[in-house]
Amino acid sequence: MNILQWVRSVLFSAQATVMMPIIGLAYAPWAMFSKRGAYAACHAYAGWVIWTAGWMVNMRCEVRGTPPTGEALVASKHQSFLDILMIYHALPHAKFIMKNQLRWAPVLGQYARRMEMVFVDRGKRGAAITKMTQEVNAGLRTPGQIVIYPQGTRSAPGTKMPYKVGTAVLYEQLSQPCVPVATNAGVFWPRRGLYRRPGVVVVEFLDPIEPGEDRAAFLATLEERIESASERLLQETGVAHLYE
Repeated sequence: MNILQWVRSVLFSAQATVMMPIIGLAYAPWAMFSKRGAYAACHAYAGWVIWTAGWMVNMRCEVRGTPPTGEALVASKHQSFLDILMIYHALPHAKFIMKNQLRWAPVLGQYARRMEMVFVDRGKRGAAITKMTQEVNAGLRTPGQIVIYPQGTRSAPGTKMPYKVGTAVLYEQLSQPCVPVATNAGVFWPRRGLYRRPGVVVVEFLDPIEPGEDRAAFLATLEERIESASERLLQETGVAHLYE
């Protein structure tokens, strides 16, 4: 780590934090009356962070594979705030599963409601997804891509964490293709700390798992695809030895 990169990292993190409310407020009049305005605001913020990462901290963001454009379940490795932004920016109508408490968070909650994010109470995800599916079929909600993190939380590169059965239940309930997503984002934008490592951050959309697999087979396939691809992306960084 060098001093100049540390300075760049701090400046980058500061401006990314400041720009979130600025962009949110700038788009607010449009977002109040249109879902398109809310989506545009969040895509603008994600695009801003991705763009500034390239020239401020020499952290280039690359999306590989084919992001789904129709209805699908997107099950992603989660290592960093950056992989959230990259996935959101790559999908036309991403709908993240969020804790119900966030519904009332200032600015964030208002935008999330406008974009029809899926709010769930603990233990009631199934009911929330059923309601969402009914509203889509009735034309009351825009179809989109449901994004879930099958490990339930961020994990450091190279670590092993269990894949939770909730993703398999959702896969069965939706009867939609599941697109696994791998990443190495945690190498460059770690869970804690301000230092941003220069290099190529990759989010990779993998081959979809078609509906109809039984629960155990689905989870096994999902884990194998995400973990093997994420390990390959980690090796590409040239610093995999730091995570052994």
